[in-house]
Amino acid sequence: MDSAKILIIDDELAIRLTLAEMLMNDGYEVVTAKDGQTALEIINREFFDLALIDINLGDMSGTEILSVMRAQALDTVAIILTAHASLNTAIDALRHGAYDYLFKPCQPNELRNVIKKGLRKRQLDLRQQNLLRQVEQDLLSTLTEIRATVADRPTADSPAVFDLSGTHPAAPKLPVVKAENMLHKGGLTIHFDRHSVTLNAHPLELSPTEFDLLAYLVTNSPRVISAQELVAAVQGYETAQPEASGLIRTHIYHIRQKIKQAAGQPDLIRTIRNIGYQIE
Repeated sequence: MDSAKILIIDDELAIRLTLAEMLMNDGYEVVTAKDGQTALEIINREFFDLALIDINLGDMSGTEILSVMRAQALDTVAIILTAHASLNTAIDALRHGAYDYLFKPCQPNELRNVIKKGLRKRQLDLRQQNLLRQVEQDLLSTLTEIRATVADRPTADSPAVFDLSGTHPAAPKLPVVKAENMLHKGGLTIHFDRHSVTLNAHPLELSPTEFDLLAYLVTNSPRVISAQELVAAVQGYETAQPEASGLIRTHIYHIRQKIKQAAGQPDLIRTIRNIGYQIE
């Protein structure tokens, strides 16, 4: 989806210019805003597939921008950028409808990967919405036909359809709904279709990156997974061990904090020194 339109909202000129240049070189259409008010004016007159929003703007917060976007029922994918690694700030952004959050300064490949995932999810959501609308139309059409069949008296030219008892119209075939794609392990339940995780019935408010990371660890448990493998599997690119360790360490910390806050559960993720991580 290289032709996607992206809005960058950041009060630092250097960051706006750097991000805009990188994303335009990647083939995206880019618009920038220096503060919240400017961003709101742009949002009111233009549509965007994705927005990069600094959490601390000069005149308002990034969560206020998110609230306005959701109030207007915009389906723009929102990614929060923050220089302050605050767990509460990150959770607040997710509750206000953010797709994911990244800590500044973020690695270009990490940002590119999150943007691609966000745009891919938006495409899937749009397809699902179109599919649901089609199913609703098909069901409405089927119900209309059933009502017409029940209301009309059978004739020689248009015989009624009966079941084996010969007393009731045959029921129409309804679409089969496949079982949800889930994984249970211990007290953890991972809903891959819903993109959600519960621990002993307590929901964990994970970002998409954190969800993918935990799901990969659980799926591969009890194998010990290196930081480099986790970056490659979850972020989609290769990186050196020191950089991979730094990236994964931050995400593991936030997952552990959210597990503790949500369920009061002892740490489920075991750190194997100089090797990687493992689900207990």
